[in-house]
Amino acid sequence: MRQDELRPSVGARHKKKRVGRGNSSGHGTYSGRGCKGQKSRSGGKVRLGFEGGQLPLIKRLPEKRGFTNAFKKKYSIVNVGKLSIFPANTEVTREKLFEAGLIESLKNPVKILGTGDVHHSLSVKTDRLSTAARKKILSAGGKVKEI
Repeated sequence: MRQDELRPSVGARHKKKRVGRGNSSGHGTYSGRGCKGQKSRSGGKVRLGFEGGQLPLIKRLPEKRGFTNAFKKKYSIVNVGKLSIFPANTEVTREKLFEAGLIESLKNPVKILGTGDVHHSLSVKTDRLSTAARKKILSAGGKVKEI
């Protein structure tokens, strides 16, 4: 096989459509462009998203702003007041909070916030605590350990 013997496969190449060569050709008079109007003129085309002068969809939709931080940590939040369901001198861990139904899953880290009051001592092991929550637990005679 030589380079001058190479040919495209059958059906791969098409003849160019020659328009405007008389009506007997089937592509005469209007040359396949129909009658009058913007689409029949040379260079006549509308830009992407043009809707005939109607307010385009891109302008009708609200503007998008900002971004979503994919690396943001999502905490399961528990308030100090909810810890009162545990008996005195109990070690409160993520698993115990899940069993008690105070958090929905064990996937996210737990943060304890300072809303409410705790009236007995608890040993709390958690990922994060607010300063108010830490004060309330320690003032009730409890212990705090951040993991």
